[in-house]
Amino acid sequence: MTRVGLSHTGVVRVEPSDPRLFETAFGHFTRDGEAYVITRPDTPRPWVNVICPGDYGLIVSQAGGGYSWKTHASLNRITRWDQDLVADDAGKFVYVRDEESGRYWSPTWGPVCAPPQSYECRHGMGYTSFTTRNEDIETRLTMFVPPGASMEVWLLEVGNLTSRPRRLTIWSYLEWCLGAAPDSHREFHRTFIETELDAGLSAVIARKRLWDIPNAKGQHWNRSWEGLAWHGVSGVGIELTGDKQAFLGRHGSVRAPGALSMGQYVGGTTGRWDDAVAGLCAPIELAPGEARTLVFTVGVAKDRDTAAQWIARYRDSARAREALDEVHAFWRQQLDGTSVACPDADVNLLVNRWLKYQTLSARLWGRTAYYQTGGAFGYRDQLQDSQVWLHSHPDWTKRQLHLHAAHQYPAGHVMHWWHPITEQGMESRYSDDLLWLPFVIVNYVRETGDFAALAEEAPFLGSEGCGRSSGSLFEHCVRAIELALSRRSPRGLPLIGTGDWNDGLSVTGWDGRGESVWVGMFLHLILREFREMTRRAAEGGAVDARALDRTAAYEAQAGELREAINTHGWDGGWYWAASCDDGTLVGSHRSAEGRIHLNPQTWSVLSGVVPRERLAAVLEAMESNLYREFGPLLLYPAYTLPDERIGYLTRYAPGVRENGGLYSHAAMWAIQMECQLKRAGKAWELFTRLCPVLRGMDPQAYQCEPYVTPGNVDGPDSPFFGRGGWTWYTGSSAWLYRVLTEWMMGIRPTWDGLLIDPCPPAHWNGYTMRRRYRGCEYRIEVKRKTPGAMNVESVRVDGRPIEGAVIPHGLVKAGSAAVEVMLGDAD
Repeated sequence: MTRVGLSHTGVVRVEPSDPRLFETAFGHFTRDGEAYVITRPDTPRPWVNVICPGDYGLIVSQAGGGYSWKTHASLNRITRWDQDLVADDAGKFVYVRDEESGRYWSPTWGPVCAPPQSYECRHGMGYTSFTTRNEDIETRLTMFVPPGASMEVWLLEVGNLTSRPRRLTIWSYLEWCLGAAPDSHREFHRTFIETELDAGLSAVIARKRLWDIPNAKGQHWNRSWEGLAWHGVSGVGIELTGDKQAFLGRHGSVRAPGALSMGQYVGGTTGRWDDAVAGLCAPIELAPGEARTLVFTVGVAKDRDTAAQWIARYRDSARAREALDEVHAFWRQQLDGTSVACPDADVNLLVNRWLKYQTLSARLWGRTAYYQTGGAFGYRDQLQDSQVWLHSHPDWTKRQLHLHAAHQYPAGHVMHWWHPITEQGMESRYSDDLLWLPFVIVNYVRETGDFAALAEEAPFLGSEGCGRSSGSLFEHCVRAIELALSRRSPRGLPLIGTGDWNDGLSVTGWDGRGESVWVGMFLHLILREFREMTRRAAEGGAVDARALDRTAAYEAQAGELREAINTHGWDGGWYWAASCDDGTLVGSHRSAEGRIHLNPQTWSVLSGVVPRERLAAVLEAMESNLYREFGPLLLYPAYTLPDERIGYLTRYAPGVRENGGLYSHAAMWAIQMECQLKRAGKAWELFTRLCPVLRGMDPQAYQCEPYVTPGNVDGPDSPFFGRGGWTWYTGSSAWLYRVLTEWMMGIRPTWDGLLIDPCPPAHWNGYTMRRRYRGCEYRIEVKRKTPGAMNVESVRVDGRPIEGAVIPHGLVKAGSAAVEVMLGDAD
């Protein structure tokens, strides 16, 4: 197949279409997995790209909707946006007007929604491009954020496919927010926004004299939004407006702007102290077969001179294309730590590109998406997400550990979330938040061998009750563990507070008596792992021997927790989840609704708490109640009536999110559990039921983007059973990446070396992985001697056989190593 398209040299040419993977009526993956190509703009819900290489970011949908921000997507929103996933008509838009006919359209389909002759939206790593044809004019609009810059670039190529000259005008439009979003009291906020039309720069400049953030003295509404924003374009003869009515016209809309209908701005002013927008109009004339390029920019700068430098830098389309090349190189470098090749293309797509990209761009750096416009750091959230860096940039995981340690109080408790820029947040009453610091630091040290990190200092939040304002990372972890150990009921179970990992159990332990079985399992695992890490650190001199004394009781306390869980938390066929302050059990066979919860069952295995004689019953309970068509439900049956003893999860619609839906984050632990038990068939079955690539093959039922994990999928008690939601901003992406690579493919670190412990599906005859580990690149090839074989029969490193399935530390020096693994049948 071929098509006519625009080349990067600006001439019209014929180019081959990409080979297509997992094609549906709405689009497909490119064969290299680098992009998802949307071929119909009317997707069931907005299918978006979150583009954030660090601090500045943008979101754009397949229709062109979206918004921009710097540092914090809610407190420092640059452009206005309305969260309407049905209309999806708020954003930053470009229009093309044919000056002869007066007809106009959008290169992004929306907001005009004129039927195009052809349409393609390509969401890739760090960029989105729209290639459309209307009225025999082909446009390619590529949007991206240059790494390290506080700005975005829209590279617009326009080609004339006809045999006659064409006279066009290119228009752009956006509304300024410049601060906290949503600015719902617009008549108030607009009175602080000052716009300026700078013909010399071909840009609209905007400032705001109010920021909904206290100043250094703590005074509200007494601080200016810092810096200035701009929207500029290359070209000559540029017309500008900063006034909303001048562009839209009275009673106009972004779908039918008055300026586009009339071919000129409709009166109005500069927009100064009025309804502030940025509108640009650039005339272009195209000879037959000719193509021209315009470069639009949106950005933030500390002052006018800096803004002028950035605007001038990107007037040159060649420089803009160089910046796009830098974007590609940046994201290749970020995603290159691990690559795999297995018989299933959906696994390759997710592991090699999309799970890592989703975690970095949306969760760690952007912290926002379409379903949840956030911006804050969650204590447990970004700590877990940071584990995605362990294979490629473990020093960044350590940086995240330091950031979260600095949001811990001396007593050991932490902030549940906090806002960058203001550092304001919420002090946590959740029982699990504080424990994720030791959990992740154990994984970091086991991966890297960096025991010295335990001695690195990090500040506490304040110094009340503590003679020091800082402590080592080891001390931060110990304070968290010991506070958790002190928060136990008379039965020895951890108190749940205002929720455990499941925030929806929000009032279960409000009065300080409710319990969490899952936290007991989580703490049991941490106690054992942290004790082992401490022993090895002390032997190597990385921590003082007194540190070993301080953790000496952890093994015994783990045993006490295990006994309490199995004595009091066992419900006869499975583990109950929690108890309310009044003693009512949650997730028990005595519960009218929410009878069984997933996490206590999966973590009974992951933590090593469940006795062998109870394992079969736990597995049967999960399979009978929770394992459904689209993956494991978080609980079943859903709550149909609010329960004031439990919390807000009972107030969700039945079958939605935590209330009886598939909650993707927890579902990944179910796959890990099945791999740990070597139930490869069941692990693969769960994965294929929830895999977004495969679910995306039925787009009308699934509705979500097929290239990223969703936060949830509606359960059987929902009228929309199987519908996905809350995509991009979910911790499930990092966990699925780890589960696939470390458990299904089975390449993971131990305290003694790199373990080879595969649990692949029966139809995989082999697979390969390239993985970085402690300064070396391992090229691992796993083969099966017989179909379905699971046991590691032999391991050869650079041709030399080794004993067992662990490649010891020090065997491979810096550089690379080839590892051959043969799986055989059990003896």
